[in-house]
Amino acid sequence: MDTVQEITTYPDVELKDPRDLYARPPFDNQSTTSMPGSETDMVPDADHGEEHYRGSGKLKGLNALVTGADSGIGRAIALCYAREGANVTLNYLSEDGDAEEARVLVESAGVNAVAIKGDLRDEAFCKDLVKQHVDHHGSLDVLVNNAAFQVTEDSIEDFSTEVFDRIMKTNVYAPFWLSKFAVKHVPPGGSIINTVSIQGYDPSPYLLPYSTTKSALIGMTKALAKLSIDRGIRVNAVAPGPVWTPLIPGSMPEDKIKNFGDNTVFGRPAQPIELAPLYVWLASMDASYVTGEVFGCTGGRSPV
Repeated sequence: MDTVQEITTYPDVELKDPRDLYARPPFDNQSTTSMPGSETDMVPDADHGEEHYRGSGKLKGLNALVTGADSGIGRAIALCYAREGANVTLNYLSEDGDAEEARVLVESAGVNAVAIKGDLRDEAFCKDLVKQHVDHHGSLDVLVNNAAFQVTEDSIEDFSTEVFDRIMKTNVYAPFWLSKFAVKHVPPGGSIINTVSIQGYDPSPYLLPYSTTKSALIGMTKALAKLSIDRGIRVNAVAPGPVWTPLIPGSMPEDKIKNFGDNTVFGRPAQPIELAPLYVWLASMDASYVTGEVFGCTGGRSPV
């Protein structure tokens, strides 16, 4: 007997000019003045896919841990994962309001979500975060190392050792620790996905420490992919260009915020939702032959 496959019908796709999809600079003055920044202070609001991302079950039944998930790219990843059927742990540093808003949004997709506060610069916390996730959800199938910290200065002399250390601990040590503690839990077919940056390839001088860490994380991604495939675990990275997140008004001077993203071929920064589907694909079995790769989403700027 021939097998008849049921065909699902979808509405026609409406094509839109990507240059005009979202807000373009110049941007208004921002009230956020310090890291890590908050979603509620951003003008205009960022788009995490709240209104239009529709899942199709690509990650149904999986359990994902996403760092820096209270806002920005991390929130968009967590939301898209949830709408694809995954349960999610959202790690965040200090913005309780943003974290609760993100948790409620993720849970509204009909999955289990938990928000866990803590500083990833602490190795013991990284170990406990993985444990809490596994205790809560039962397994760890996808780890997304997304949290990051940055500071801008005009001279190397203005970057203190304390600032350099904080950026290095958040952006390099934490992904190392979390990956180290996660691999014994992640099953064959699972994934580790790192957020790197165009800054790892084409560094801006005023972001010297941040750029340094992103170059290091690119190397870590490629090396860990070779180590982890013996366990059947894939390791990849996404390299954003300018993205409209609280990191921007939280760390950059007003003149750079005003024209943020105007140096892309689109003439605007990305919104978080424009990157999150890459993380969905990398976590899914559709990417079963992909490891050790870095995928650029830079508005046409990067040689990634």
